[in-house]
Parts: sequence; C-alpha cells; structure tokens
Amino acid sequence: MTTQPPNHLATQSLDQLCINTIRFLSVDAIQKANSGHPGLPMGAAPMAYVLWTRYLKHNPANPNWYDRDRFVLSGGHGSMLLYSLLHLTGYDLPLEQIQQFRQWESMTPGHPERGVAPGVETTTGPLGQGFGNGVGMAIAEAFLAARYNRPGHEIVNHYTYGIVTDGDLMEGVASEAASLAGHLKLGKLIYLYDNNYISLAASTNVTYTEDRAKRFEAYGWHVQTVDDGNDLDAIDRALRAARAVTNRPSIILVRTIIGYGAPHKQNTFGVHGSPLGPDEVKAAKENLGWVLDPPFFIPGQALEHFRGAVDNGKLAEAEWNTQFAAYEKAFPDVAREFQQVMRGELPAGWDADIPSFPADAKGVSTRVASGKTLNAIAPKIPTLIGGSADLNPSTETAMKGLGDFQPPQFDASNAQGLVGGGANYAGRNLAFGVREHGMGAIANGLAVHGGIVPFTATFLTFSDYMRGSMRLAAIMDAHVIFVFTHDSIGLGEDGPTHQPIEQLAALRAIPRLTVIRPGDANEAAVAWRVAIESKGPVVLVFTRQNVPVLDRTQYAAADGLRRGAYVLADAPGSKPDVILIATGSEVQLIAAAQKKLQEQGVAARVVSMPSWELFDAQPQEYRDAVLPPAVRARLAVEAGVTQGWHKYVGSDGDVIGLDRFGASAPYQVIFEKLGFTVDNVVARAKKLVGK
Repeated sequence: MTTQPPNHLATQSLDQLCINTIRFLSVDAIQKANSGHPGLPMGAAPMAYVLWTRYLKHNPANPNWYDRDRFVLSGGHGSMLLYSLLHLTGYDLPLEQIQQFRQWESMTPGHPERGVAPGVETTTGPLGQGFGNGVGMAIAEAFLAARYNRPGHEIVNHYTYGIVTDGDLMEGVASEAASLAGHLKLGKLIYLYDNNYISLAASTNVTYTEDRAKRFEAYGWHVQTVDDGNDLDAIDRALRAARAVTNRPSIILVRTIIGYGAPHKQNTFGVHGSPLGPDEVKAAKENLGWVLDPPFFIPGQALEHFRGAVDNGKLAEAEWNTQFAAYEKAFPDVAREFQQVMRGELPAGWDADIPSFPADAKGVSTRVASGKTLNAIAPKIPTLIGGSADLNPSTETAMKGLGDFQPPQFDASNAQGLVGGGANYAGRNLAFGVREHGMGAIANGLAVHGGIVPFTATFLTFSDYMRGSMRLAAIMDAHVIFVFTHDSIGLGEDGPTHQPIEQLAALRAIPRLTVIRPGDANEAAVAWRVAIESKGPVVLVFTRQNVPVLDRTQYAAADGLRRGAYVLADAPGSKPDVILIATGSEVQLIAAAQKKLQEQGVAARVVSMPSWELFDAQPQEYRDAVLPPAVRARLAVEAGVTQGWHKYVGSDGDVIGLDRFGASAPYQVIFEKLGFTVDNVVARAKKLVGK
C-alpha cells in the first residue's frame, strides 16, 4: 500500500523514512510468509540505501543494459532486502509479488534467483558463492574494458558492488576468491561487509574471532571500517574513498546491528533466520515510529525518492548510447564485435579450424585432442576466457599466444608458467592457482556478467571441490564450460586419491548439467563444438592416457556425439544379439570386442554414449533406433561406478564398472586387474546371450 505518511512520520528525515520503508517492507513480507530472515534487511538497510540511491548506476527500465553496475547480495538469505530495493526503485517487480514472498511460482523466492525477478544478477544463498561471483564479474569488466575501450571512448566502465556477510567470509570459497581478487588488483570491486557479529546459530565470537580487517589487508584489499551502520555520512565517505582506489578491491566493514529496531530480538541470533512474530513486528514498528497498519505501507514521499532511479537510469543509459554512437562511428569493426559478444552470439566461421584427427592405433589422449581443439577455436572467439587450478601442463588448457590475465602493473620478467602474448587485463588465460572452489564461483560470475564464455579446468576427482558452483551454474543455466581431465583409473600410479570413481555419476545427477565423456580425439573435437554452442553449463571429461583414434572410414562419424549416443558400428546382417555401450576410453574395448564376438558367432552392435543428457533429450524414435527395445542383451562398460547404467541396459543387461576405489600401478595393469579388457567384455557379452 502506498500513501502519504501520517503526521507521526513527518518528523523523520527523508533518508530515515526511506530506510525504514526498506526495513518494514521486508519485515512484512517475511511475516506474511511466516518464513525468512529479517535480521539482515533490518540491519543492512542504511548501507544498502546509500549504495542504491547515491552510487549504483542502473536502469530499472532496462535491467540488462550492458554498462550497468552489478550488485550481488551474497548473503542471499537476506533476499527481501534486494526485493524491496528492486520494487522501490522501479523494477518490474510489483508489490503483489513482494506480498507473495516465498510462495509457489512467485517472483520472490526464498533466495535470489537469476532470471526470476528482473535486476537479480546472480543466484545466491550458498554462502561465499556470491562473493566469488562478484570477483568474476569484476574480472569480466576489467577484461572487456581492456579489449574494447579506446582513448576517449570508455564504453565499458562500471563497478561490481556487493553486500557480504559473516557466513560468506567464513566459507572457504570466499577466501579463495578474495585471495585471487587481491592479486589481480580489481579496483572496481567494492564489498560492504554486514559486520553484525551474529550468525544463524550463535554469536560469531563462538567460532570466528580472527581480525577480518587484517585478513583482507593481507589479501591486498583496500580496507575501511564504519563503526555505526546507521551513520549514512560515514558509509557515503567510505564508498567514495573505495571508488577512488583503482588498484585494489575494497571491503568496507560496517558495524551493523542485526534485526535493528526489534527491541526484544535485535542483536540476537534468533532474529537471523526466523520471522519476528506479530508481537515483535508491532514492537519494532512502534520503536522506530512506523505505521502499525496496514502492512506493506510505503510512504509516497519515500517512493517518489526511490523512483528517481527510473529517470536517472534512463538518463545514464541515454548518455552511454550517445557515447557508444560516437565509438561505433570511430571504430565500427570493434563496436560490431562488442555488440555481438554482449548478445552472446558466436562469430561467423568460429569453428572453421576445428581439427580432425587421422586414425591412429597408438592413439592420442583426449586431453591432448581437447587442447588442440581449444587452441583452434580460441583465436576465433574473442571472449573465450579461462584457465586451470594450477594444472595447465596437465589439463592442456593453455591458449597459446593469447596473453595472461594479470594486473597492468604485473612484473612478468621473472614469472614462470605464463602462456605468452602479454600479461595485462586483455589477456585471456586466467591463472586461478590451486583454488577449485573459487575458480567455479568466479567462472559463474564471468558467465552471468555477460559477454564472456568462461571455462575452468582441473582433474575430474577434484570436481567434488567445485560441485556447489556447478550446481548453481545449472540452476542459473549459466554458460560455463567445466573441463576435467585424468578421468579414471587410467590416471595410473597416482592411485585412489586421484582416480575418479563416483564423480561421473555425481555430475550426471545434477539436473540441467550436460556431461560429455568423448571416446577418442575426434569425439573430443565435437564435444568442444557442442560446449561452445550450448546455452547452459557443460562438463567435458578427458583422458590422461592415450586412446586409439578410430578409423572413421570403418566407424560412424564422430558428429554422432551431438545426439549423446550413436551406433558406432553395427552387426552385419540381421539384428544384433547384444548391444555394447561405452563412454570415453572404454569405447576402444567394445569396438575391439565386437570383432572377437563376430568371430565367435555373436552379432554385436557398438554404441558410443558420450553424454547421457544429450541422448535423453533426443526423440524416443531416435533412442529406440540406437537401443532397440527388442534387444534386451545389453552390456555397458565404463571405468566408474555402475550407478545409473541400468537405465540403459535394463534388468536383463549387465555393467562392467567399478564399485570400488582404484589402485596405484601403471594404468595398463590396473585396467587388466579390474576387468577392463577385451576378453572380459567378450566373456560377459557371451554370458548375456547364453553362449
């Protein structure tokens, strides 16, 4: 409800009126839902108000304007703070949706979800992830500015702001991201830290007593402290000072009071994760001089002030459009490329140089084939950016000659391991260090910023460290390419700690995540094509060891990978007696086994199934053509857990897999000892058909 304030509100300053509007719009929504976290919106409202009304460059009428500032609410449990700000500043988020907080199919889910309400830049809630996303957004801004800006034409010039919490800073993912951000000197990254000394289950002095300011100073951040979270002038000065520091990310420790204004619950952990309750809502409104009834009251004077963001945003974008028109006239080709990448379009001919690999019985590892393919497409896709968790030589993910993303002041004279092509913000190779947690969160931020096609790389066994980020990428449908090598017991001597067994099944369990495990070099090349063309997250899984490059004059074309599974080779003549299915390095086993079975009078169809998700998306007619329902004798072969395979082999089928951990030995020995041999495939297939 919007109206003019009653007399007892008239004594409040406009600033205070607006801040209390944020507080009680949030409180009323949480109370109506009888679910939510009122403490953060009540305590953080003043600093959010200063940021959103005095500094944040945004256009509520066009939430996707390229040069808007990005805002991340990393403490996503405080989502009503963000929803209140979006509604009040004029985004297309009606009051009715505020009143439907946390309800079925509302635009205001319990934690902010990208794509549900306009103005929500990223999905947050798992603590620390939003912190990492913001680092990715700041990297994206720095790269795009370095690539596309020209003297006198700064078409990319925006900040990434965020509100972070104790829980964010406790999570390791934030530590990893903060460390890298400090090294990279991301001066347009500014975080307000809701430093209220209270977490969900206790006060922070129970678990969290380090000096946070010194910690971030050690990371290389610009650090300030505001002693009173209600001191608007102090917050304003701190933000202004942070913006003036161009060679360090900034964090402002703002001493807030969680649940501010609730007389019996403020500054207690009880106000963190539960509604105030009707009595405390009334007491808080009385304490802060607010209207008791009706709920969702919005003073007209406050709304008018907030809605100034609409005209300000339109003006800011109009000024940018004028600047861009001049830029486009001066640099038409570069301007055209910028618009194309920001729209998420691929340039014509981007795939012209994707290699094909000749048949080779000795073989090549799919990680090497991946590296050659990556280096063929990278020069054609100007904003393909990525790197590994300190594993470039192993994952084959260095983009040769395309530069290293490093701060402009970086001294490359004594730095080992640089890819080459210059070390500055225009470089496209991101060195993440041994930071898989942070790498995943940063990649998600790069993707949702827009204009960037990010990839990451590490060993498959360490995908466990990245699972939270990959799950969020899938929830957001963010286009991130996750490269994993060293994909099985084929890793060899490093042993069980490094040999992935259950990881493929775990990744396949994530909805909307496409997992691709190519069987040879040519499938690896097609897998990259699929990953680049995808609109959502893709996992590419490659071998360390060499695998034969199949002779495609004898076998079906590798382009069949696009459909997830395809008939690689069929039984001659009549229908097959048995269907052999495999992924990755095990495809060679079933291909060789088919020939032996044929010699012994068993007709076998060979199916390469690099991606369950792509196959499941095909029409039923196609799936039945590859796996005819009438052929019930089916044998799947994969060097991982058998979980999930019975979906394809059925109750009458069999799986050669690994429901145990690996071993330390040469990979050829491990494969033999654990049953991954042609002879074992032949024997198990014959058993299925009764021969």
